[in-house]
Amino acid sequence: MEREARKIRLVLSPQAERYARRDAPVEVRRMAARGALPLPPLELATVLFALLHDPDDETKARARESLEKLPDSILLAVCTGAAHPAVLSYVARVHKDRGELMEKLALNPASDDSTLVFLASLPHRPVVDILANNQQRMLRCPEIVEALGSNPLTGRAQIDRILSFLGLQRHAAEELDEELARSSDEPPEAVTDETALAALRAILGDDAEAFAHELTEEQEAELSDAQRGNLYALIQNMSVFQKIKLARMGNKEARGLLIRDRNKIVAAAAIRSPKIQESEIEGFAKARNVSDEVLRIIAANREWTRSYAVKLAMAWNPKVPQPVAMKFLNYLQDRDLQQIMKSKDVPSAISTHARRILAKKGKA
Repeated sequence: MEREARKIRLVLSPQAERYARRDAPVEVRRMAARGALPLPPLELATVLFALLHDPDDETKARARESLEKLPDSILLAVCTGAAHPAVLSYVARVHKDRGELMEKLALNPASDDSTLVFLASLPHRPVVDILANNQQRMLRCPEIVEALGSNPLTGRAQIDRILSFLGLQRHAAEELDEELARSSDEPPEAVTDETALAALRAILGDDAEAFAHELTEEQEAELSDAQRGNLYALIQNMSVFQKIKLARMGNKEARGLLIRDRNKIVAAAAIRSPKIQESEIEGFAKARNVSDEVLRIIAANREWTRSYAVKLAMAWNPKVPQPVAMKFLNYLQDRDLQQIMKSKDVPSAISTHARRILAKKGKA
């Protein structure tokens, strides 16, 4: 049977159809909604999902309760089988706290993109890892990358994998360029004025190759406040793929905006840009409006942290994780340790550790 419910077309066998037909006796539909049906797991779940949209309120209530209390054996079969995407989406939302089921849904090719976006937002580390490896889905649905970038459990390994895939692998880069070309045929509706477009061209140039264009310091200094503001507005309307490519291949002005992006994958792309300069690193190490992930990336880079100025900035910055900041205290000169020890702008644990280091030297 094919039926439409909220523009969803479900296919049922003749045996299952008789329980979910709108013209079936209400007693039959209410009985079916209890879930005790001689049907395979996928058909049982599909019938119950169909009855969620039944015109009879009692039938709907029973079907909802039955779906929420399906035995684990049936739920596992549904989460791993070729169920209708709408059924899988419903199961994901009802059982979002059950990580083992969410893993099955993340691996199930029958799960649609919107379900994977939802899964990417959940606090289940194995699910995050599964989705960060799903290259085909990420290319097809940038919203998955958006969700992963906002998930606190998306760690450095997953971010590195996503950036490597999007920025370095040849096949992926070609598809990404095609995506950028399709999405940049017309300017975003929210920002269409020529001043805004001129600001973007000042950063990127006029064609696709301009993502690799770099302004001189003199050209950047000549950008007006209006141009900078319009560039910010344009960036807010970019897709996550566009932001990542701009972060990697744009200039200092673009990196300065994108490193503060709420999506930590975009911010990580900016700090890992092959065009980034040492002077920028020092500024970002001092910044209190960048993500913890950006600061961790700086701290883990031995080349950048050879700079005394970067070490000092990381020790002073209260956004830097305390164990990391304490590590850098060990490399500071006494006069800087004295200032940190007396400062009220750093966490007490940092000032206390600075005092401890000085005390060992007999200078506290």
